[in-house]
Amino acid sequence: MRQRLLWKLLVGHIVPIFAIIAYLVWRAIDRLAADYLKELEVHFHVSPVDLHRQFLEAVHHKLFWGVLIALTLTLFFTYLLTSWVLRPLLQITAVTKKVADGNYSERIKAVSRYEGGQLADAFNHMADNLEKVERLRKNMVADISHELRTPLTNLRGYLEGLSDSVIPPSPETFRMLEQEVLRLVSLVEDLQQLAKADAAEAFLDFQELSLHELLAQIMDLYRPNFQDKEINVQWQLEPDSDAVTADRDKLLQAIRNLADNAWKYTPRRGIVTISTQRTADGIKTVFANSGAVIAADDIPYLFERFFRGDRSRSRDAGGAGIGLAIVKELIEAHGGTVGVESDENGTRVWFSLP
Repeated sequence: MRQRLLWKLLVGHIVPIFAIIAYLVWRAIDRLAADYLKELEVHFHVSPVDLHRQFLEAVHHKLFWGVLIALTLTLFFTYLLTSWVLRPLLQITAVTKKVADGNYSERIKAVSRYEGGQLADAFNHMADNLEKVERLRKNMVADISHELRTPLTNLRGYLEGLSDSVIPPSPETFRMLEQEVLRLVSLVEDLQQLAKADAAEAFLDFQELSLHELLAQIMDLYRPNFQDKEINVQWQLEPDSDAVTADRDKLLQAIRNLADNAWKYTPRRGIVTISTQRTADGIKTVFANSGAVIAADDIPYLFERFFRGDRSRSRDAGGAGIGLAIVKELIEAHGGTVGVESDENGTRVWFSLP
């Protein structure tokens, strides 16, 4: 491939140009020489035949070798330049085959600042994203398997025990089985909500809404949860950050997931602060809570599906890791953005609507 493309570039561009230039120069010299020798014959009575022939032979000889040397040098330097330009393309071809075979760790080593290097940088960025997506996909499959295996294993054990009369069919046993079934139902509902959030953009019903009213509505629903953990809820709502244009149900779902997230991860007797403010990009809503600092390496993945910083925690303690992914899909469907910040002062999860 390299040789075919290289020689096509060389022959297709250099040789025709040199042939045209050499032909034009050749004809121009012949015409100018004839006119000049005619002038000599008229004014000085010099016989032009032999002189004209000798002149043309000398000029043609010099012109031929000059063109040949110039063409050789041009082909040589063009070869070097074209090879330098094609090097990233050849590397991309080789690396693309490896990426297509599932090896996402390969990268192109290109130092050029021009188009070839820019193409290599774009390819490396694409490979980075593919590697991240593949890693998240594997983690998601493992997490779904884990989430399903635990309740199914419990159900199987109890049902086998009931079948073998090892476990008595008491109300407590049936309540235990009911809880495991409800866990499965909850997980399936989370997955269904996530699927709906993926397609939310095509089904948005935009309305003029009061953001403060929606926040208060959700927090009223969660008031018993926060009171049970003795969490102090504080409000910092700017007056000019109330009116938004959004889908009521979708925005309520996003706020509910953030409230649920804040309740779960705020320690007992902690503090949750809900604030809104107008920014240059729109209206920003922040759920800030006290508690443990989130590792900096985990922050970029918090809105990914089934991601959990502490993979050993139970579903009861931390959920399946779908809530923030749903928030991200719903807010981005509105044209907004989401983000997370965490330091010794607490964790702040925010979304901004245009």
